[in-house]
Amino acid sequence: MGFHDCSTDRGTRPDKLAKHAVFATPQMFLDVWCLAPGQGQDAHAHAGSTKFYFVLEGRGRFAAGGEERELGPGGVCWAEAAEPHGVRNDSDERLVLLVGMAPRPGA
Repeated sequence: MGFHDCSTDRGTRPDKLAKHAVFATPQMFLDVWCLAPGQGQDAHAHAGSTKFYFVLEGRGRFAAGGEERELGPGGVCWAEAAEPHGVRNDSDERLVLLVGMAPRPGA
């Protein structure tokens, strides 16, 4: 069992999206991702894991399973195992996401 204050995990990086680890167990991981304008994660898939993106701040364009949508605070996008997914911050403001995956790849 553990506790973490995610309100402090909001820093971006100029070169790529910033991943702030909240926790990781053999079963899953949970991160806070911060994307500056123009940053993203290209579409990819995980053979045996489901992944989700939950928007905490900002707006982003999300792709999952051949569909694409813009989501804002409170929006969630998930991709089942082997389903292509990705995210892009096309806005002028920071995008902050809660990102989790289970089972955790490589654990």
